[in-house]
Amino acid sequence: MRKYWLLLTAVALMPLLLAGCPQKQAGTTPPVTGPAPKGEPSTPTPPTSTLSGTIRISGAFALYPMVVKWAELFRRENPGVRIDISAGGAGKGATDALGGLVDIGMVSRAIHEDEIKKGGWWVPVCKDAVFPTMNGKNPVAAEILKNGVKKDTLAGIWLTQTVTKWGQVAGTSNGKPIHVFTRADACGAAETWAKYLGKKKQEDLHGTGVQNDPGVAEAVRRNALSIGYNNLNYAYDAQTGQPIAGIRIVPIDKNGNGKLDPEESFYGTKDDVLKAIGDGRYPSPPARDLNFLCKGKPSGATLEFVKWCLTTGQAECGAAGYISLPEAKAADALRKVQ
Repeated sequence: MRKYWLLLTAVALMPLLLAGCPQKQAGTTPPVTGPAPKGEPSTPTPPTSTLSGTIRISGAFALYPMVVKWAELFRRENPGVRIDISAGGAGKGATDALGGLVDIGMVSRAIHEDEIKKGGWWVPVCKDAVFPTMNGKNPVAAEILKNGVKKDTLAGIWLTQTVTKWGQVAGTSNGKPIHVFTRADACGAAETWAKYLGKKKQEDLHGTGVQNDPGVAEAVRRNALSIGYNNLNYAYDAQTGQPIAGIRIVPIDKNGNGKLDPEESFYGTKDDVLKAIGDGRYPSPPARDLNFLCKGKPSGATLEFVKWCLTTGQAECGAAGYISLPEAKAADALRKVQ
C-alpha cells in the first residue's frame, strides 16, 4: 500500500517555546508514524479515509502551533493528505492565500474589507491574545506586578511617546529609559495591539522593529529595560505553563484605578490566562479571533480540513494554549463551509 507522508515546513524558528532547555525548532517535522503519543491509544484504529491531496498553509506565528497540531491529528485519520505549513506573519498568509500561493492563510487579526473584495473567504477557527511583556530583571518590576499598567500609559509608550522612563510606568522616581520593541513584519499581533491602544494601525506603533514573535520575545529577554508584546504561546512556556524564563507579563490595570484588583490578577500561569480570556476578564482586543483565509470557498481536502478544525479539532485548543470557539460562533463558521 502506497504510503503518504506529512511534511510540516516552517520558515521561522520557535526557540522560546521551551525556554531554558533544548528546544524543538519549527523546521521540518518528521512524518506522523511510530508509537502514539503519551496519553493516546497505543493501537489507534486504522484510518479508512480515501481523501487525498496537498494542503498548503502559511501565515501567522500566533496560529502556527495550533495548526501544526491539527495537521498531525488530521493526517492520522487521512494519511493520503499531505500538509505543508510555514509561519511568516499574518500579512504574508493573507497575501499568499489571495495570490493563490497557498490554500489557507493563517490570519491573526480581523479580515480586511479589501481582502474580502479580492475574493477572500474566511472563518474563525480559535482564539488567543496579545500580551505586553517586559524583562524579568526590570528595575521597577515589583511595582508593576503589584499595581499593573493602565492602557493610557501603554499608549504613551507605543503611540504618543510621552512615556519614556520606567518611573512613569511604575509611579516612582526611576529615570531609566524604556527600550521599546515592536514588530517589523506585517502581523496580526501588532495590528491587534495598536487597535487596543487607540484604534490605530501597526504603522502607528513606535519602537525598534523586530522580525516575528520569537524575535520580539528574545529581544525583550536580552534587555533589562525593554518592553514588547507577544502572542500567548510565545509569552508562556509550553511545558511549565509559566512565563518564558527571563520574561514577565505586564499586567493590565483594566479598570484604571491604579492597582491590580483580584479579578485583574491572573497572569501567573497559562491556564489562568486562558480562563481570563475565555470569561472576558482580559480585554478584547488584545484578545482576538484567529482565522483561516482562502481565495474563494475551498474544496476537496482543504475544505475537509477546515471542517475538521471547526469540529473535532476544537477539543485540542485548550491543551495547545488556545481558546476554542464559542458554540454559536463555531456553528456560524460551519454553516459557511456547508
